[in-house]
Amino acid sequence: MNFLQITSLLIVLAGAFGAINYLFLRLPSAIGILVVALFASFGVLAIDLAWPQLAIADTARSLILGIDFSDALLEGMLGLLLFAGALHVKLADLRAQWMPVALMATLGVGLSTAIVGFGFSWITGMPLMIALVFGALISPTDPVAVLGVLRQANLQKSLETKIAGESLFNDGVGYVVFLVLSGIAFSAGATGSSGSGASELDDAAILFVQEALGGAVLGIVLGWLTFRVMRLIDDPSLEVLLTLGLAFGGYELAVALHVSAPIMAVCAGLLIGEIGTKHGMSAQTREYVDAFWKLIDEILNAVLFLLIGLEVFAVAFDMAFLASGVMAIALALVARLAAVAVPVMILEPFRSFSRGVIPIMTWGGLKGGISVALALSLPPNEWKPLILTATYVVVIFSIVVQGLTVAPLARRVGREPDLV
Repeated sequence: MNFLQITSLLIVLAGAFGAINYLFLRLPSAIGILVVALFASFGVLAIDLAWPQLAIADTARSLILGIDFSDALLEGMLGLLLFAGALHVKLADLRAQWMPVALMATLGVGLSTAIVGFGFSWITGMPLMIALVFGALISPTDPVAVLGVLRQANLQKSLETKIAGESLFNDGVGYVVFLVLSGIAFSAGATGSSGSGASELDDAAILFVQEALGGAVLGIVLGWLTFRVMRLIDDPSLEVLLTLGLAFGGYELAVALHVSAPIMAVCAGLLIGEIGTKHGMSAQTREYVDAFWKLIDEILNAVLFLLIGLEVFAVAFDMAFLASGVMAIALALVARLAAVAVPVMILEPFRSFSRGVIPIMTWGGLKGGISVALALSLPPNEWKPLILTATYVVVIFSIVVQGLTVAPLARRVGREPDLV
């Protein structure tokens, strides 16, 4: 199938599954599409077991594997989704929460990567460096999943800003950590050649700074240039097109320059969402831009969750792998608790936190398509099927179980008036 046929099929399925969810399940839209896609995928597998001569599962598997989920998300959809998410986070709110957001997105990701990595290595016997790669790809919370749930939860403003800001930035930081660790784990030095450990660490540190800082600088520069052009124009349709060009073109430029494209998209989106809307757009343009990016967000969100549900066909259903995936759920939750609780405990002597911040941010730290895409992007190796299966199990549990219960949890433990 060509690109247009695949795109058409995904949009048709997303619409059909969304309608089934709306009419029968009544779950939040994206989660409902994921659940229906899972049922459909398992239904196809069941039919294949009953009537193997039909070879339906093989046909579906070849079709799904023909869609490069990793490239589709990391090289296409992610820039638009991150830009759309950042566009609706106000810098004034983020400035008030910058310290907890920064600690959770850096120290928190590091702690989570280490806890999951060491734990998964102990559980499975996987080499530690490869297990740390798994820790890096499963540690970031997915802003697509998190921001989708936030719309349903009605959280306190400070808590909503912490979760949204952290999910946007820890995604970019986690992606950089993943690139660094996978470069070390799957390099010649990791397979037994004589290489300098100190040199590898130096290279890793340089890569981290280059990716993270370079992405932030590029996003700010491109966002500022786009804002200056928008100030000279009063044409809502053209200004929407400029923001779309910023999200698409900036992301691809970041990839070409080998800097963090996710961090670029977040920084550009934050700048346009704050300075651009206040000083570079008319009221009519603001309405156009807001409506356009909300629509883009919802459509891509639906397609992404559909793809996650259909990626069942890429997973190895080995009982040992599935058991490791179940244990990885517990590891990921413990790691997420540490990623939230340690920064909060560090900052508690200096500021007050709203009630329930630790349980809500721990349970609300959803994993999503980014983790699956990173797992699929790993080079072929003997541990990749296990990593992919464990990642998929964690992501499905996170989106379905945590995603459907975080709003009731927030209402139950977060009722106290906002303190920060």
